[in-house]
This record gives sequence, structure tokens and C-alpha cells, in this order.
Amino acid sequence: MKAIVCTEYGTPDVLQLKEVIKPTPKDNEVLIRVHAASVNFGDLMARNFKAVSPRKFNMPFLFWLPSKITFGLRKPNITILGSELAGEIEAAGKDVKRFKKGDQVFGYPGLSFGAYAEYICLPEAGTVALKPSNLSYEEAVTLPYGAVMATSLLAKANIQRGQKILINGASGGIGSLAIQLAKHFGAEMTGVCGTPRLEFVKSLGADKVIDYTKEDFTQNGETYDLIFDILGRSSFSKLKRSLKPNGIYLLASFKTKALFQMLWTSLTGSKQKVICAFANETPESLAFVKKLVEEGKIKAIVDKSFPMEQAAEAHRYVEGGHKQGNVVIAIGG
Repeated sequence: MKAIVCTEYGTPDVLQLKEVIKPTPKDNEVLIRVHAASVNFGDLMARNFKAVSPRKFNMPFLFWLPSKITFGLRKPNITILGSELAGEIEAAGKDVKRFKKGDQVFGYPGLSFGAYAEYICLPEAGTVALKPSNLSYEEAVTLPYGAVMATSLLAKANIQRGQKILINGASGGIGSLAIQLAKHFGAEMTGVCGTPRLEFVKSLGADKVIDYTKEDFTQNGETYDLIFDILGRSSFSKLKRSLKPNGIYLLASFKTKALFQMLWTSLTGSKQKVICAFANETPESLAFVKKLVEEGKIKAIVDKSFPMEQAAEAHRYVEGGHKQGNVVIAIGG
């Protein structure tokens, strides 16, 4: 089978289209013929993890060294990237009950990666579900990462109808889903992003969009019930004046300082809370988003699609900050 392989760290040019051995599913696995994969932040980091210093790493230092060992110190241990996929079940192991041959699915291999290939094996109990029936493969593949992260993390904030929510980093995979989910729950949404993606974020249903290159949301006098900081680019000390008295600062990516702030607000009985959380990667998140998509309450927006042969160009496009929506690699027909 064909796969996009990287055997060394570096620029997008390290991505090469090669023939590799087709996997065989275990008794509890499904073999998926991949039709589409995505290009997201995790793929860019994994492709050149040797350049990710502790300072650039978007998690506490404690996790940096294990991650460095996992990804490979000098050369990649994970040679086929791609953490989101949409495709068709080609075969199922003898113990598999949830799926059958011919099922159209979408899924999130996560840090196992492997979606940049014509075939992949995933556990039946993994983060995989039937894809929305009203979406193409290329549309469906834009959803798994955001679905897993946004549903799980927003649940920790217990969103209520009428609350004011700000999402810092609203145009990425997590942010774009979080805006739509929070709107579904009845919240008033403000999205923060860069100039090129203002219209994209508005199209997702944001009530207000702030261009961070022109306005500092912490200085405009507005207060929010929840500030969801996707990449942990701000800090509690900087934005606590932008939180309501019982407001929550929720982080999807966080450093050690934020962990101490979470502990401090908990121990001191502060009504304002800091929540640093990991997402629960479950198929239930995918099934929930599938239902909302089929009901027309969530949409998937593809900015650009590249064939496998142009995987390097796809990575360059995303790395250059050009995307407005999601970037997809078309794996098969």
C-alpha cells in the first residue's frame, strides 16, 4: 500500500510517498481503507519534533522528555503521521461486534498516528465511529480531533444557556468545534483569531470575533463566564479581570505554571477557577458530534484538499498560516 512516510525530522520535504506493508487486523481490530486524513498542529510538531524544545513544548516540562523519547531522539519513531481519518471498513477481526465490512467511519488514532496511509488498523474499542451520513469523507475527517477535545473539555466547564464564553484560538480544530458546541448549548460566543480567519470564525456562528493582532481582549472591559484558551497563550494573572466572579479559565494546552494556578485557586477557595484538563478520547464524543452534524447544528469546513503526492505542500500551506478552515489530504477514492 502507499503511505506518506517521514524517516527523518525536518521541513515538509521529509514527507515522502512510499510503498509499505499493508497491515493485518488483530481479532479485536478493524482494517480501514483510508479515504481522507487531515493536517493539524500535532502533525506539524511530530514531523519535526527535534526542534521542539521544552520552551516550545505546549505541555509541562515533566511531559517533554517522555514525549521526546516516544517520538524519537534523533530520528522519528513514528514514521507515518496523521491523527484523523475517514474511510471504509475493509475487514474486521473475529471478535469485532460494533463494525462490519463496508461501514463508513471516521476516527482519531491520536498520538498513535498512522492515518497518512491507504490502510490502518484500529481497535474496535478505539476512538472510531460511523461517520455523519450527510458528509463526504473529506468533510468528515475535519471533525474527530475537535470532537474529542472540545466535547470532553467543555463538559468540565458545565456550560449553561446564556453564559458568555470566549475562545482564544477559535479557528483551529478544537476552537472551531467548541464555538459550534457552545452555541448549541445556548451560550453567547466570542472568538479570538488572526486577521485571515475572521470570516471563517464568523461563519461558525460566533456572535463576536476579535482580531488579536488589533485588540487585546483582556483590555476591552468585557467579562466572561468561561475563557477557553486552546494553546495556553495567555495566563490567569493577565485575564482574571476578564472573568466574572465565578468565571472559569479552561486550558487545552498548559504549562507547569498553570497547574500551580489551578492548585492555588482550588486550595484558597477562589470563586474564579483555573482548569487544566486532558480530554477523554472516546467514541461517544464522535457519536455525539455525528448526531449534531446530521441535525444540521454543526458544519465541517474544508479550506483546501491535497492529493497524497502533495503532502509536503499541504504541510507548507498549514505551516505558513494560510488555512481558513481545515486542510485535508485525499488518500483514496
